[in-house]
Amino acid sequence: MKKAVILFNLGGPDKLESVKPFLFNLFNDPAILNLPAFLRYPLAKLISNRRTPIAKKIYEELGGSSPILKLTKDQSIALEKRLNQNEKNEEYKCFIVMRCWHPRAKEVIENIKLYNPDELILMPLYPQYSAATSGSSIKEWNDVCKKNNYKIKTSTICCYPIDKNFINAHTKEINKKIKDLKNFKLIFSAHGLPEKNIKKGDPYQWQVEQSVNKIIETLNYHNLDWILSYQSRVGPLKWIGPSTDNTIIENSKIGKHIVLVPIAFVSEHSETL
Repeated sequence: MKKAVILFNLGGPDKLESVKPFLFNLFNDPAILNLPAFLRYPLAKLISNRRTPIAKKIYEELGGSSPILKLTKDQSIALEKRLNQNEKNEEYKCFIVMRCWHPRAKEVIENIKLYNPDELILMPLYPQYSAATSGSSIKEWNDVCKKNNYKIKTSTICCYPIDKNFINAHTKEINKKIKDLKNFKLIFSAHGLPEKNIKKGDPYQWQVEQSVNKIIETLNYHNLDWILSYQSRVGPLKWIGPSTDNTIIENSKIGKHIVLVPIAFVSEHSETL
């Protein structure tokens, strides 16, 4: 039995010239700007034009591109190898679909058709679910399947905020950093969302809190000084907080060592580096 595993991620520009179209794709997503298309398109153009100079400087510091595709490929190869180490008569092949840059869903579906699997497994590489991330990626995939009249048995992995391996991986790395430190602040940082998204029922903030609480419980560290904060605010709306930037500044002013833990990402990219 052949199974195709689709790994969904955000994507990132592969060269400086890709920064502007990448940003446009990001802001033209209805899950990001919940507006009618005739309003969203020009607004996405405006925002991407304004943010491109700043974003280019960030990507210049990263070597001129985002590392997210290469790292996701490494994860894909490792996962495929592990999945195929089974005693069942099952064959697995992993495919990568990026939401805002290549490879896009409309490109990857042709490769999946050629592979001709018996089943699809959809796996967003976002540990915590949000309509703006996992939800958007899965919706785009389903739309592309419908457009191509591609029907196949499909299962979806929604999220894994307290998965044992996910929690233990973070615990292991945190212990390496704090074992010889004194007078430090452990700052968990997740990408933020507007408050209105949470009030509408998006489970993201609750799931991020579940992840952090489980890590703290697993660390079992006496009187651990920690906080959960949120980064990357965009626009005039009120976002969930506290702000990662402000939290770092406040604690550095009082002489605290900072141990920063990106809690909502499974690979390095501009948000973590």
